[in-house]
Amino acid sequence: MQIDKAVQDRAAARAAELPGSEHTHQFTGDWEVWKVGGKVFMLQTSMPGEPVVILKADPSDAEALRAAHASISPGYHMNKKHWITVRAGADVEPALVDNLLTESYLLVVAGLPKQSRPVDPASFRVPPSADGSR
Repeated sequence: MQIDKAVQDRAAARAAELPGSEHTHQFTGDWEVWKVGGKVFMLQTSMPGEPVVILKADPSDAEALRAAHASISPGYHMNKKHWITVRAGADVEPALVDNLLTESYLLVVAGLPKQSRPVDPASFRVPPSADGSR
């Protein structure tokens, strides 16, 4: 069985482009953690062999995303109202992964003290990626 890590790979590549993004590993388990200002904005792990990305989301957006996409569900091991889990699927395009990741990052940045923010969340725009996909 082939494991589809495309969503994880895409999300990790986009996260690496974000100012102040820090990639760490959880001391126990197989969780990859991305933070900004010491606060988590993305987690990656596998749920029974299925690679997933867990992102922060505005509660109303999270509800709409879950309704519109079979590959998006409540946040695995997180607050189900404020986090979503994204799996590989036909309804998850690379641009959607980019947008969801950026929104998660900006939600966390907006909650940081102003002097700790690497960007202004109200005016931040993601630079084009090196592969020209944005």
